[in-house]
Amino acid sequence: MQQLDISVVVPLKNEEESLPELAAWIARVMEENNFSYEVWMVDDGSTDESWLVIQRLAAENPRIKGIKFQRNYGKSAALNEGFRKAQGNVVITMDADLQDSPDEIPGLYSMIVNDGYDLVSGWKKVRYDNTLTKNIPSKLFNWATVKMSGIKLHDFNCGLKSYRKKVVKTIEVYGEMHRYIPVIAKWSGFRKIGEKVVEHRKRKYGSTKFGLERFINGFLDLASITFVGRFGKRPMHFFGALGTLFFLLGFIIAAYLAFAKIFFLQYKMTERPIFFLALLLLIIGSQLFLTGFIAEMVGRNAPERNAYLVEETLDNT
Repeated sequence: MQQLDISVVVPLKNEEESLPELAAWIARVMEENNFSYEVWMVDDGSTDESWLVIQRLAAENPRIKGIKFQRNYGKSAALNEGFRKAQGNVVITMDADLQDSPDEIPGLYSMIVNDGYDLVSGWKKVRYDNTLTKNIPSKLFNWATVKMSGIKLHDFNCGLKSYRKKVVKTIEVYGEMHRYIPVIAKWSGFRKIGEKVVEHRKRKYGSTKFGLERFINGFLDLASITFVGRFGKRPMHFFGALGTLFFLLGFIIAAYLAFAKIFFLQYKMTERPIFFLALLLLIIGSQLFLTGFIAEMVGRNAPERNAYLVEETLDNT
């Protein structure tokens, strides 16, 4: 089987009008640069004629392939399925609404193959989205992600990205985690993450799929992926440390109250707010410690507890 240069993964929902133009544009760019390629169009539960269009395009060009979800699962699920199918040395993702330009493919490919990047994220430096509903929330989201992850990218949510094949075969994307693929890649050991300024085009067909709930869920997913990345293999280090800290604070306050009661003959100690604070800290500390202990036991008995990403093995036996 011939090794492909590029796999293009296109998650989509209700984009029947843009698909023929997108497919023709991708094909033209690939032919002009002599790339061997495949295009995976992942229909995420469309209610229009998108799947029929994909079937027609696949009949006209065998390099175009399709995946159809029975219902809408979200962009992360669509990307994850596309990653599983992709066979190209470089995997490029882009949205189907023609706001991402296929003319960026050669540059993104070169940064992976020639410059040695593991992942390159597009940066839509000039945007044509609504300032209030998309641009400002996007800036807040990107700022928070940079602070929490330490990855200095301007546009984490840009759908136009390129990956070394090993990256997409290693990571798993779910929930709204497609926003944090660079973060997931970093926690998986892929450190060379770059950025490329890309063209952002005005939407030609359809309507935006962005909603306020995605913005809120995005920050919750950021907290989740940060915790899993740092403490997924050692939850006791997180919960146990917090639990010990809270318990010690509560114990110190309780010890002070007992000392004052015995040696200074102070009364009505149990009516003081500080007494209830001590009880609260003791209870919370104990619960956090037990949570860490249970999580550690679950992790030690999980079938994938010793699954590690091995980059290379030398064995001369």
